[in-house]
Amino acid sequence: MTVIDISPSVMQFLLAFIVVGPLLGAVAALLPAPPGLKGRNPDQAVLRHGVTVTGAVLIAAIVLAVGFDHDHPATMQATTDISWIPALDVRIHLGIDGISLPLLVLTALLTFLCALYSYFKPPAGPSPKAFVALVLVLESGTLATFAVLDLLLFFLAFEMVLIPMYFLINRWGGDQRQAAAWKFILYTLLGSVVMLLGLLLVGLKSGTFDMVALATDNGRGLTTSVQVIAVLAIGLGLAVKTPMWPLHSWLPDAHTAAPTVGSVLLAGVLLKMGTYGFVRILLPAAPDGMRTFAPYLAAFAVVGIVYGSLACLALARTGAKGDLKRLIAYSSVGHMGFVLLGIATMTPTGVNGALFANIAHGLITGLLFFLVGAVKDRYGTADLDTLAGATGAALYGRAPRLGALLAFAAVASLGLPGLAGFWGEMLTLFGAYSPAEGLSRPAFRTFMAIGAFGTLLTAAYMLIVVRRVCMGEHALPARTTPATTPAPSATPGPPQTPATTPTPAASPTPGTLQAPTTPGAPQAPPAPQLADVQPYEAAAWTPLVALTVLAGLWPAVLLGLTDPAVQKLLSGGKS
Repeated sequence: MTVIDISPSVMQFLLAFIVVGPLLGAVAALLPAPPGLKGRNPDQAVLRHGVTVTGAVLIAAIVLAVGFDHDHPATMQATTDISWIPALDVRIHLGIDGISLPLLVLTALLTFLCALYSYFKPPAGPSPKAFVALVLVLESGTLATFAVLDLLLFFLAFEMVLIPMYFLINRWGGDQRQAAAWKFILYTLLGSVVMLLGLLLVGLKSGTFDMVALATDNGRGLTTSVQVIAVLAIGLGLAVKTPMWPLHSWLPDAHTAAPTVGSVLLAGVLLKMGTYGFVRILLPAAPDGMRTFAPYLAAFAVVGIVYGSLACLALARTGAKGDLKRLIAYSSVGHMGFVLLGIATMTPTGVNGALFANIAHGLITGLLFFLVGAVKDRYGTADLDTLAGATGAALYGRAPRLGALLAFAAVASLGLPGLAGFWGEMLTLFGAYSPAEGLSRPAFRTFMAIGAFGTLLTAAYMLIVVRRVCMGEHALPARTTPATTPAPSATPGPPQTPATTPTPAASPTPGTLQAPTTPGAPQAPPAPQLADVQPYEAAAWTPLVALTVLAGLWPAVLLGLTDPAVQKLLSGGKS
């Protein structure tokens, strides 16, 4: 069933435009604007160009989704297959199925929302021309990763996103941006070198780099030892990008230093590339190798779940000087742990849960980073102790709509039933309860129990964040002796007379938030009211809120796409 019947040639053109369009737009952004399009402000003109290009790509992705044959989501559609390097049998092979289509639409949506947000609030830094061009190159590389069906093209697209993200962090980031950018690119490049060796091993030993052919062969053309080596090499590169504990340490620094748009794209899109590679390449092409490493992958995943949650709890506690952006980054380590656990079960239930959690994480964490960026812009800091301090900083009182949105995103992130975050975690845990044949049930049920404990920790730190930031913290006044009562003298002598008479403090102005005071302490001025959600912010955040609710209330929209494709992938290309 298709909502609108679109011819295969138009579908091919749409997919090719989605991949190549942002790249052409990046080139155009660096060229001088035509006289009629310069407008009064050249910077605004190039930012408007970014909104236009990403909007066109989003419309093409929506039309592609509307024309997609939902009765056959396991079949590759909108395919293009052209020989590119005959000597290596490398082909420009594009196509989408029920696994890649949701990721394609999510990437196009998040990039458009970031461009729209940047148009009204440009990031502080160098010329917007370079910023827009880098965002568009990043979008092109990410979309290509989800659309290509050739191993070497996958690697090129996978690497294409590194340089734009490096410069976005390094040139438009905050404190410690240079160190964070270097850490990001060194980790990912080292992982990619090992991954390339694994991809070449699979392609040369099987005689093809075609991902569809490899999935259909289902590892029958590769010996078990080759599969084990390939999974180790490719999985290492994918695990860095995911990021899997203990290869995650670049992520908190990158998120903390990145601009708001960079954090949204990094969490909402780039992390999905690693888990997508596990599902698209390793599960179907090297099943024996994956079965060997599945228990270890699951163990690292649940350690990441608990570690990320404990790190967030440590950052959220009073006096820790924790950064709210850093806390959300560590929460991503835990959430992506659920995705890896679902993949490690090698069951349709677990893999469907992993793919659902991928999309849910992109929506919810993208929204969280937008909101944290807005809070930081208003307060000038993301330090939790400052945000929750006794200065009338509670968001509910100063910016109620912003506070309500932050609370909504937090409870969605902790997996509240009825919102998108719930289904991915639940299906992942169900998959771990009954893993694939050949995997240890006691071990995976232990992993399931640890993962379930991780959901409790997630709820704990998210509720602490809501309580501290949205409701505020006010210290109780310390007990003191009245100022008029003289303290007993240690030595005999005449009683001392106070030099000054205390004056009563002025009464607070009605309608202002007044912090509790301690007698004798300097009085802080009343905290001013903050700007609440602006129209451009509402335009950028509303789609994420709506989709989070839709995916939570109607999960069949997504599962109906992914389940047939996953069944075919795990069964060796048989529908």
